[in-house]
Amino acid sequence: MRVFVASICFSLVLFSCGAGKGKANDLAISLPIESHIDLSKVKDDKVPVTINPGRFTVETVTYRLPRVIQGTYSVSDFGKYIDDFKAIDNDGNEITVNKVDKNSWTITNAKSLDKITYYVNDTYDIETEGGIGGEQPFSPSGTNIEDENYVLNLHGFIGYFDELKNNQYKLDVVAPTDFVRTSALQNIASKTSDDGKYTTTSYLASRYFDITDNPMMYGNLDVEKFKVGDINIVLSVYSPNKVHTAASLKETIFKMMKAQKAYLGDINATPRYDIYLYLSEGKQDSPKGFGALEHHTSTVVVLPEGMDEAALAESMIDVVSHEFFHIVTPLSVHSEDVHYFDYNNPTFSKHLWMYEGITEYFATLFQINQDIVAKEDFYNKIMGKIQASKQYNDAMSFTIMSENVLKDAYKDQYINVYQKGALIGMCIDILMREASNGNRGVLSLMKELSNKYGKNKPFEDDKLIAEITEMTYPSVGEFLNTHVVGDLPINYDTFFEKVGLEVGNTKIKANYIMMNNMPIVSGDGQKGTIFFTEAALQNSFWAEQGIQANDVIKSINGTELTLMNANQVLQEVFMWKPGKDIEVKLDRNGEEIVIKTVTTQGYTDGKGLIEKKGATEAQIALRKAWMKG
Repeated sequence: MRVFVASICFSLVLFSCGAGKGKANDLAISLPIESHIDLSKVKDDKVPVTINPGRFTVETVTYRLPRVIQGTYSVSDFGKYIDDFKAIDNDGNEITVNKVDKNSWTITNAKSLDKITYYVNDTYDIETEGGIGGEQPFSPSGTNIEDENYVLNLHGFIGYFDELKNNQYKLDVVAPTDFVRTSALQNIASKTSDDGKYTTTSYLASRYFDITDNPMMYGNLDVEKFKVGDINIVLSVYSPNKVHTAASLKETIFKMMKAQKAYLGDINATPRYDIYLYLSEGKQDSPKGFGALEHHTSTVVVLPEGMDEAALAESMIDVVSHEFFHIVTPLSVHSEDVHYFDYNNPTFSKHLWMYEGITEYFATLFQINQDIVAKEDFYNKIMGKIQASKQYNDAMSFTIMSENVLKDAYKDQYINVYQKGALIGMCIDILMREASNGNRGVLSLMKELSNKYGKNKPFEDDKLIAEITEMTYPSVGEFLNTHVVGDLPINYDTFFEKVGLEVGNTKIKANYIMMNNMPIVSGDGQKGTIFFTEAALQNSFWAEQGIQANDVIKSINGTELTLMNANQVLQEVFMWKPGKDIEVKLDRNGEEIVIKTVTTQGYTDGKGLIEKKGATEAQIALRKAWMKG
């Protein structure tokens, strides 16, 4: 999963992001579980679903929708979105059903069960602000039901029976014939109704995990298919107002994934990779949790539709590159907690520093390794992660936090996996480069772990640190035990010294609404206004426009700015790039000031990561091995 977080004013603006342990099947005759989703019969924004499990050999069974899904590390409770749940016997009569919790229904007299029926509400139009952190699905893991678009994260529609998660599933999806439909699930048949209006597409999944691991998108989509090396890429885009197209993003995705493949080298990839991009209009009933969720062969991405083309391209590089790198971990290297995932009562691995942190590090490092970004931008990103990580508990054991990520004391620390988790990856990389004369790094470590385990063989959670130490060097083991298992904060200066870098005063690129990870605007709750702070004067772009501290921002590009819509409007400002036409109206002590200009890159003075004058040849060589090795 990839989650972006930007603290603006008085609230969080979130831009964001995982198979069952089977026993012998003694509950039912082993046949594919037939599931049916009918998009032609949507009623009150709800989709009807029918489940035919075959014949049971026991009196009582339990059917569940996932409480937690892999890769999200938060409670979703998909059972909350189910209405009118019924169990029907072979004579068409209802069977007694007892709803035992938010996500589970126990059915008595199961030997006579013919089918289960229910309606599914979507999650997008009832999200609260942020879409993550509360007990609701993170938007890229959620569902959408509307006339023009259906986001079919199947874990929101299809459930499982206890002990039958390893049964095959046959899934039929009925939809208007003119709908564009994309899915990486095996398509086994297609049948059109006599009047030609509707087509039933049939898919096959080898087990319930493959249902949860293969999202679909149906509707008025824009699709581009192309190859990157030997990988077939399918890019599906839904832009409600046709602001963006798959064609406009194709070149960005192609160049990015070509660079990723070059960086990964001989790590096994997938023959097909699907990218599903949903662009949110920013309305009250639009999804608000921006980011992405990884799957073995695909990712679902949710971003604002209002982003300009350059900002969207940059976000797609950050977000999708992170998700694609998940093919290394946890998809190829993972613990038993991941491999034998319990959707209702999960346990969590201690190693989020690896699953999300190393993945985020790869997504950062490959961009300088493959010359996608300048080294100054790479240094700034590393420095930004250090500053952002200090907003969380820096003296907390990462392994304890990971193992207890759903608990109140730890769940708010989760976002630090994208900051300190990535920095942990950086430190291990530098240590390995140092100990191997530049020849080995964290990528080679992950390749070795992938070769040893792979997607079908989990490692033992408690043994991983010792195993990595044995595979690498004592310095790596000492670092992990001190700063990852242990709770001693990392002194990053020690690692920068090794590669001839230091933290010093420098000119830093400034965002149009954030600087040094702090907002340059604030809000007046009594007046309901938002205004520039003194910090804005340190931003060269705004200083050149003549803004003053306490200038009230009345409107931005024609949209009135209020406390109610601040997150939505300022999200767009956060994503501005140089070269954008803007008009900002200010109220300065009752006088209207209009700024109408084209954005240029702003700068501010601050602490940044810079190359050390007088760095030794050994330090420079290690820096080169780290960034380009």
